[in-house]
Amino acid sequence: MSRRLVNITLDNLDDLPHRCRGCVFWELDPVSRDRAHESGDAGLEKEAWISSTLLEWGSCGKIVYVDDVPAGFVMYAPPLYVPRSVAFPTSPVSADAVLLMTAHILPEFSGGGIGRMLVQGVAKDLTRRAVKAIEAFGDLKGEEGGCMVPADYLLSVGFKTVRPHHRYPRLRLELKSALSWREDVEVALERLLGSMTPEGALRPV
Repeated sequence: MSRRLVNITLDNLDDLPHRCRGCVFWELDPVSRDRAHESGDAGLEKEAWISSTLLEWGSCGKIVYVDDVPAGFVMYAPPLYVPRSVAFPTSPVSADAVLLMTAHILPEFSGGGIGRMLVQGVAKDLTRRAVKAIEAFGDLKGEEGGCMVPADYLLSVGFKTVRPHHRYPRLRLELKSALSWREDVEVALERLLGSMTPEGALRPV
């Protein structure tokens, strides 16, 4: 099974799940969002947001493909580009952080490490761009089909709560800790493989 992680662009935007392709929950303020949905322009507004963010700031999302099938995606940007980010009781996002807006994994690919792979990809991208941390507004109820990332998921991939709330806590991931995941795994594998010799592995009992 092959996995690859690619940046979201206008060329692969249609590989997002249908409901996410036309969702502008984060990209527009509430009034503009309602207007876009009423007029049927939400998909075009999504394209416009992706296009302008790519031009002005750079990569703002990633898609994971498993055997060339889209399995999940994540979107992120500085809070300045995300009108909805000021609407939460635990706002604002810290000045040194980028906001993880939303993430979604298709049910048939859940439990396979796709979520961690997505966050790892975001962490690598942002570290190259000298960003210190990722923050997100978690959803403690984790409603099915919502645009929020469940708080439990964020905690499971290394985020820590920086501003508690009964529904929408703000969580933070320091990028150094995110990058250490892969290093830790690689070190552990090297130790394990280094303790085994081919002769020992093949020697009959």
